[in-house]
Amino acid sequence: MPAKTLKIHPKDNIEVALADLKAREEIASGDNRIVLLTDVAAKHKFALNDFNPGDDIVMYGVLVGKAMHAIKTGEVITTKNIKHASGDYELGDRKTKWLIPDTSTWKNRTFMGYHRADGSVGVANYWLVIPLVFCENRNVQVIQDAFAKELGYQNDISTERDQVKQLIKLYKSGKKASEILEVDFSVETDVLTEDQRIFPNVDGIKFLNHSLGCAGIKEDTRDLCGLLAGYITHANVAGATVLSLGCQNAQIDMLKEEVFKRDPNFSKPLYTLEQQQIGSESKLLSQAVKQTFAGLIQANELSRRPAPLSKLCVGLECGGSDGFSGISANPSLGHASDIIVELGGSVILSEFPELCGVEQELSDRCIDEETAGKFIHLMRSYHDKAKALGSGFDSNPSAGNVRDGLITDAIKSAGAAKKGGTSPVADVLDYPEKVRKPGLTLLCTPGSDVESTTAEVGAGATIVVFTTGLGTPTGNPITPVVKVSTNTRLYQKMTDIIDIDAGTVISGEETINQAGERILEHIIRIASGEEKAKAVASGHDDFIPWKRGISL
Repeated sequence: MPAKTLKIHPKDNIEVALADLKAREEIASGDNRIVLLTDVAAKHKFALNDFNPGDDIVMYGVLVGKAMHAIKTGEVITTKNIKHASGDYELGDRKTKWLIPDTSTWKNRTFMGYHRADGSVGVANYWLVIPLVFCENRNVQVIQDAFAKELGYQNDISTERDQVKQLIKLYKSGKKASEILEVDFSVETDVLTEDQRIFPNVDGIKFLNHSLGCAGIKEDTRDLCGLLAGYITHANVAGATVLSLGCQNAQIDMLKEEVFKRDPNFSKPLYTLEQQQIGSESKLLSQAVKQTFAGLIQANELSRRPAPLSKLCVGLECGGSDGFSGISANPSLGHASDIIVELGGSVILSEFPELCGVEQELSDRCIDEETAGKFIHLMRSYHDKAKALGSGFDSNPSAGNVRDGLITDAIKSAGAAKKGGTSPVADVLDYPEKVRKPGLTLLCTPGSDVESTTAEVGAGATIVVFTTGLGTPTGNPITPVVKVSTNTRLYQKMTDIIDIDAGTVISGEETINQAGERILEHIIRIASGEEKAKAVASGHDDFIPWKRGISL
């Protein structure tokens, strides 16, 4: 019979319900027997001892809250009886010893990827069309409308367009609203199959519309150019067409400076067009269409070749997290992360507001004091800026997080950090810097799912693995975003957006290591183009640059 509860760490004084528990139910916790005083829903926690006001609440072995009033043994823990609290941190000693996994199974494994001149290997091959300023978004949309369907890159949204056409015909034939609501769609689209595409070695043309580039602070302008440069130099990208108005803060020269900062020997096709120099909109668009088509011809000359797993760069993301995230999907992904690191690959852990409370552990894991110092500085300056604007890290948990058991930011953070496994921290980067070293990198980003995913990809993530307990459709234009559910119910409910079920850890069907190794095998299939992430198949191309004003 599966366990009903879990005490995560020996120091913990609260325990997690793995199933719905009823008041007066007797629970075994170690050598103790506890009679529950209240109902405790699955994913939520109950007290293992009596608490007085101000007492520490400990979970994952770290401080995650303070009792606001007296709590009895066996009573459910809620936002009404505890509040967020986290431990202090400082520059401590190096603690880089880690649980090195057995990698013999994967030592000689390869994936089929696109080899780039800078030595990186992509898992996909895209062409980008980028507005350097929001004024060009409309022109980018025109180019998208011109190319996507004709070249066979129309996403599944074409199905909805055909459904609207069908409804128009029914309405014109005299159907009433009540009859329209009963329509059972059976639509065949005229989307080209991959075998019929004009450029079979090009996975698509992607369009990175955004709302920045001018009228903001100079830091946001520089960060935007850095982020876009990260996408242009990305291993999953063959080249880019960039549209500029001309008078905006984000200048073409600034973008090129950021490109060469990331790749001094940059040699991909890069076409830049400035509307105020060219003249009419029609001339701009004609040049953009011709240059983009020429770029696609060049991109199509590439094909997949074997590459070692050391060439993988995996972003570690979570969103719509729940009370099972830190005990199923996240530690399973952490085990996969450790295997990738031991094989010489790179993994990226971001979302700094969701590392609140585990700063000491992560800073101690940094390979040297300089790296640890940078992490501490970024965490403190980010938190101070948030507080100055009236919203500290304790504001991070969403309504869904709280409803499903993550009632303080420190509880959420302690579980979120498990995605990073146990390996030493090789590097710490500020947004929008690019990954420079193999191993585990900490990247400063918001906890916001799309902003963080956008940033991880800009830093070089060729695949993002995204754990979720509540479900989310988040994707990315150029990098597959693989969804892992923390619970089986979610996996069964959202089969269209969830790729992997880690709820098997909760049910006892798999260990954390077994689930992690299954995640890694899925990553390899995605990287080789043998399987599509569901976010890719559904056309979820979310792209939101971080505007540093403040975002949590």
